[in-house]
Amino acid sequence: MPPEQRVTRKLRAILSADVKGYSILMADDEVFTIKTIKEYRDIISRCIEQHNGRVVDSPGDNVLSEFASAVDAVQCAVEIQKQLKIENDRLVEDKRLEFRIGVNIGDVVQDEDRIYGDGVNIAARIEGLADPAGICVSRGAYDQIKKKLVFGFEYIGEHPVKNISEPVRVYKVLMDSDSPKPLVAEPLELPDKPSIAVLPFDNMNKDPDQEYFSDGLTEQIINGLCKVNNLFVIARNSSFAYKGQSISVKQIARELGVKYILEGSVQKAGDRVRITAQLINATTGYHMWSERYDRDLSDIFALQDEITMKLISAMMVNLTAGEQARLWEGGTTNIQAYDRLMRGHNCFIRNNEKDNKQAQQFYKEAIKIDKDWSFPYAMIGFTHLFNLLYRWSKSPIKSFEEAEKNVEKALILNASLDIAHSLLGWIYLFKRQHDMAIKEGERAIELNPNGAEAHGQLAFILCLSDETELAIKLLKRALRLDPIPPPHFYIILAMAYRNKGRYEKAIELSEKGLVGNPDQLAVYLTLAASYWFLNQTEKAHKAVEEVLRIDPNFSLEYHAKTMPYKNQETGDKFADALRKAGLPD
Repeated sequence: MPPEQRVTRKLRAILSADVKGYSILMADDEVFTIKTIKEYRDIISRCIEQHNGRVVDSPGDNVLSEFASAVDAVQCAVEIQKQLKIENDRLVEDKRLEFRIGVNIGDVVQDEDRIYGDGVNIAARIEGLADPAGICVSRGAYDQIKKKLVFGFEYIGEHPVKNISEPVRVYKVLMDSDSPKPLVAEPLELPDKPSIAVLPFDNMNKDPDQEYFSDGLTEQIINGLCKVNNLFVIARNSSFAYKGQSISVKQIARELGVKYILEGSVQKAGDRVRITAQLINATTGYHMWSERYDRDLSDIFALQDEITMKLISAMMVNLTAGEQARLWEGGTTNIQAYDRLMRGHNCFIRNNEKDNKQAQQFYKEAIKIDKDWSFPYAMIGFTHLFNLLYRWSKSPIKSFEEAEKNVEKALILNASLDIAHSLLGWIYLFKRQHDMAIKEGERAIELNPNGAEAHGQLAFILCLSDETELAIKLLKRALRLDPIPPPHFYIILAMAYRNKGRYEKAIELSEKGLVGNPDQLAVYLTLAASYWFLNQTEKAHKAVEEVLRIDPNFSLEYHAKTMPYKNQETGDKFADALRKAGLPD
């Protein structure tokens, strides 16, 4: 090799793309295909450049590019597919050039402007697994992007790569389609009471760092409405599933099974805030109420309450005296404390160790500003509970004591705080006081009759209290309140059916819990046990492998401490199946 040539080894995100059925397209109409692929290659090259990438090579129908960041590479891949879809929609189906894209992060060797090595080979293999107009990523890329991008992911298994000793784990990127597909598979009937979904308020600042504020306002309005017994209110998780999507109000209402939709926007400027809101009867398209508010930021609390009361009035719902009292009690009037709570929620919902720690810090700052506000005490309690459940704590006993201390403080300040009663239910559960745990869970639902989470958490307590039928009933109610649910709803329901011995149903629900969330340890535990009970030992072993991949230090002894069954035989039966399937004590 001449001395001026240098070979450099580096870590890069590799994007590989090619056209599905390219040889058939060329045989059918060579001139048109060549003309089209040149146009598409230009679009792809522009996207790569705009996302800080470099086109390495583009022979025939293939495009190979490199990025310093897996986030940039996957965002680029999604943008490419969006733009190519627009172009393909103009063509008849048998003329369309649909690219498959694979993204991998790995070691490559650079020789002048070319790159070689396993990193490139794996990207090319993953590309071949993608659907036409789809994207697949390797496990390495997935680990880099899973908490940084809004897309969902579906694990599609391990796949061999030529000359690579270990198979590669591959994930499909679940992209939003421009032609909106239903997010709820089966149509839902309207409830027998006024029903509403509050869509995420648009952040008009266009600053992602301010997203927590508009999301927080939406959540506070949902929380207020949820306390009204004569309303049916869709939970946050389902409402936020439509965030950023171009779907008609009528379709959203039809999918969620509600009559009314609230939508709006928020714009902050210094110490001022502008909020617009409109309530729509989705069955007629009629605007029931709309308003624009220009207020001082410090008025946000009164404004939330005013919007909530206007909605209740517009839907002609009568409040009881107790409901009116609960709507007004227990909040803060300090904008700095409110800001810290909203930032804390923004971290807490990500459900990982780093963000849980950051959320706890934000909640502590909220208390430092307003020590008489009950809500952040309860949320600190939940962060300690999560530290215990997910083995993020160096001292589980101390985490439990902190959770108990904070929930007691929250309830002293506001005995009507529903999430505090849910948390106290967990505390009693770990103390093996199952009847008291159930009582607290029931109190949480009494205070928040539309609280999908309150229903789900009581259902978990009931599963461990030998009340499986009631747990299933509550979870079905939770799934109606939250038709696009968080994965743990499916996890708890699967656990209930597993306890009943309905293992096929438990497997079906567990697989639903994995869609877009392939790292759910509890799902694989239920799968391992259920497959073992069905004598499908190979599948049970595969599920055990996934448990140990997610948590290499998993221990049945520790897990049993986080699952305090009232009937110990139920817990022992489950643990024995996991042990036989290959999990360590």
